[in-house]
Amino acid sequence: MAGKTKPKIRHLAIITLDPERLAKFYESAFDMRRIPVAGAGGSAAVYMTDGYITLALLENKAEGKPSGINHFGFMVDDQDFYAERMAKLGVKPPRKRPADRAFAETRGTDPDGNMFDLSVKGYDMDEAGK
Repeated sequence: MAGKTKPKIRHLAIITLDPERLAKFYESAFDMRRIPVAGAGGSAAVYMTDGYITLALLENKAEGKPSGINHFGFMVDDQDFYAERMAKLGVKPPRKRPADRAFAETRGTDPDGNMFDLSVKGYDMDEAGK
């Protein structure tokens, strides 16, 4: 059986050449609102929410790297449970993220190399970015 609660996708990150342009689009088209994120100073990244999921619009800094989805994040109640499950499936367990990352505690990859974050504390933020 899984952890106490079923994991839920609550975060999505998109790499773009122009985070501000995309932010204006999502504000105008879908009424998303910007949220401040601690540790994002000096970055062109823009963080947004629809009140349910957070959307990180990250600047594409790698020449030749295609824009698009970068990673997504699951909210879970037990990191160790899912790390053990992945090990049994022959996939490297998620690794601890740097302390300055705003949301997730660990990051892993699926068998195809798609990145995902796992967070116990969740992706919800108040107006002050806390």
